[in-house]
Amino acid sequence: MTTSLIDPAVVAIDPVCGMKVDPAKAAATIEFEGESFYFCGKGCAAKFSADPMKYLQPKPAPEAPIQAAPGMKYTCPMDPEIVRDQPGACPKCGMALEPMTVTLDEANPELESMTRRFWTGVALTLPLLAIMVSELMPGQPLQHLLGGGLGWFEFAIATPVVLWGGWPFFQRGWASIVNRSLNMFTLIAIGSGAAYLYSVVAVAAPGAVPASFRMPDGKVGLYFEAAAVITVLVLLGQVLELRARSQTGSAIKALLGLTPKTARRVATDGSEHDVDLAEVHVGDRLRVRPGERVPTDGVVVDGASSVDESMVSGEPISVEKEKDAKVIGGTINGTGTFTMRTERVGSDTLLAQIVKMVSEAQRTRAPIQRLADRVAGYFVPAVLLAAVATFVAWAFYGPAPQYAHALVNAVAVLIIACPCALGLATPMAIMVGTGRGAHEGILFRNAEALETMEKVDTLVVDKTGTLTEGKPKVTVVVAAEGFEETEVLRLAASLEKASEHPLAAAVIAAARDRGLEMAAVEAFQSATGTGISGMVQGRGVTVANAAGIVKSGTSVEGLRDRAEALQREGQTVMYVAVDSTLAGLIAVADPIKATTEEALAQLLSKGIKVIMVTGDNRITAAAVAGRLGIDFEADVLPQQKADLVKRLQAEGRIVAMAGDGVNDAPALAQANVGVAMGTGTDVAMEAGGITLVRGDLRGVAKAHELSQATMRNIRQNLFFAFFYNAIGVPIAGGVLFPFFGVLLSPMISAAAMSFSSVSVIANSLRLRSTRI
Repeated sequence: MTTSLIDPAVVAIDPVCGMKVDPAKAAATIEFEGESFYFCGKGCAAKFSADPMKYLQPKPAPEAPIQAAPGMKYTCPMDPEIVRDQPGACPKCGMALEPMTVTLDEANPELESMTRRFWTGVALTLPLLAIMVSELMPGQPLQHLLGGGLGWFEFAIATPVVLWGGWPFFQRGWASIVNRSLNMFTLIAIGSGAAYLYSVVAVAAPGAVPASFRMPDGKVGLYFEAAAVITVLVLLGQVLELRARSQTGSAIKALLGLTPKTARRVATDGSEHDVDLAEVHVGDRLRVRPGERVPTDGVVVDGASSVDESMVSGEPISVEKEKDAKVIGGTINGTGTFTMRTERVGSDTLLAQIVKMVSEAQRTRAPIQRLADRVAGYFVPAVLLAAVATFVAWAFYGPAPQYAHALVNAVAVLIIACPCALGLATPMAIMVGTGRGAHEGILFRNAEALETMEKVDTLVVDKTGTLTEGKPKVTVVVAAEGFEETEVLRLAASLEKASEHPLAAAVIAAARDRGLEMAAVEAFQSATGTGISGMVQGRGVTVANAAGIVKSGTSVEGLRDRAEALQREGQTVMYVAVDSTLAGLIAVADPIKATTEEALAQLLSKGIKVIMVTGDNRITAAAVAGRLGIDFEADVLPQQKADLVKRLQAEGRIVAMAGDGVNDAPALAQANVGVAMGTGTDVAMEAGGITLVRGDLRGVAKAHELSQATMRNIRQNLFFAFFYNAIGVPIAGGVLFPFFGVLLSPMISAAAMSFSSVSVIANSLRLRSTRI
């Protein structure tokens, strides 16, 4: 370490005493590993000397222009295929690019720039509006005051508004022509540029203006105020749009804000220290006190409490957490205290995965957007042709001065058309809808899943872990003649240690509860959907369902009646064979989730047909399905689940598949929409188009409701955009003039155009408060 004088330009807050550091009175800075640190010298130096890395904070760097964060990518909400390393404008539509990774940083350089240009434009445009109002007053006082210098005065005021304030629009308009991707800014640049350039010629060389452009009294009309007001109103529209667009990411920002910045780490000697969350590693033990947020994902190792997981799962009721219970980073601890062992940190946590999934889903394109894309491809050329047709019609058939009216109305047509409203109709609703789903613990992998869910009329649902708790318990162990119950359970549990099936955990837990010592397994084999086998202490052991045990060459006759009786009670029966001889059976009960009946009632009320599909035998499946009042398919292998989905699709049904296990993955992938339980395996979540964080089947009904609300919102947006342009362009062209003598000022057109995009975004934002 070396000591140096403090930089007098630095103003900072001392991290120990919280006092503002006065550069003139600060004692010194300390250079450590290439970074400069400071202290105020008021009693804090001793603490710094004792543990400098704990208390010292880097000096704040001088304020610099906002630049792209390292590795940050930017994309366009209308054209997500556009990806850039720096913020700027989309080369296709001209809209401001947005960061692909949502952060809590509120800085928006595009919004700041547009806001600055807008308020400057407002201040300069007010005198122009005063002149316009003065023309309507008796004696025209301002015109009389300024006399022949009026035109140059308007030129001096309007020029910075149009050329500086509207410079981004001209840049984007020119880029659209160069890139052959005509967009809204093409129309704005041509319209406001034409009004401004015509006015400049009228002031600088009035003699060059043809008589057909002159007023009846021979004067040349100026349109500086129109060009300036158009620019200011478009800037206002951009400011409102950028602010509204920033709100579409509020759901992700709310999730990001859940993560605490520090954690209380418990050392091996029992001491506790607050550390930065970035310093927490897998395996660390953390103390979570009452009212604190859980720092990261892990498992409770000591203590108990209730945890509010509503911001992640959407479930308002706190969840009781005891030893071995999983906890999620960002959730809120209740009144208890517990110690947890860290299992996931950083980007591997559930919260980080949720944010990533929602961010990626918001950038995908829904199939319904293809219509808007096709229309948008022809929209701007059609508007340009409409503007030309308007000019020609007024030039040949309009009242005097024909060319002045032709220019004004052509500019009005160019300005009022807004392809952005059309382009924003779908992506804005998708962004808000997927964010709304995240608040409810419903994660859409892409926009297609969100759109398709609305059309689903059939739900195929796995039994174990989806309809049931997925935490089965051994209820009965029956030994065949020549075997003992404890030996049957010990051998089965030894074999099940190598399996990941939910039933395996139940068998192992039962063996442990009885104090049985499990042996090592060799030559383990798994036949998905039927059973497992292997060598345990030199003996061939098989644990399987009826089909699997018979396939292994073992007869079940001795215990068939007992097995069927247990199955009629809704219990799952596993047969155990030792060296191809039936050793016994193990019955497992998996209770139906408390929320399942409510969820099924909601789905059935929506007209959705529910079919339970399970690898269990028909007797057990009938008992569960009969209690729930739904159809079922039993003794189904994983591939047969996918075949069932195909068969239903061939009947013309739109099928959703809900499951949580590896054996559900083929059916999840085959379904029109795969719904994976967040409490299940990663394979299932990868195959599903929707993930329910809570693993609650009520989430399927909520996802269906949200999909309906989002698609309804998109259709409203598209209607607004189509209807607006279908009505606005003809009115701007003067179609009402022959009947009512009404002409639409280019300034009114600019206001209408600016607010059209904002209205689409505002309508999309209503989804944030939709009840599902």
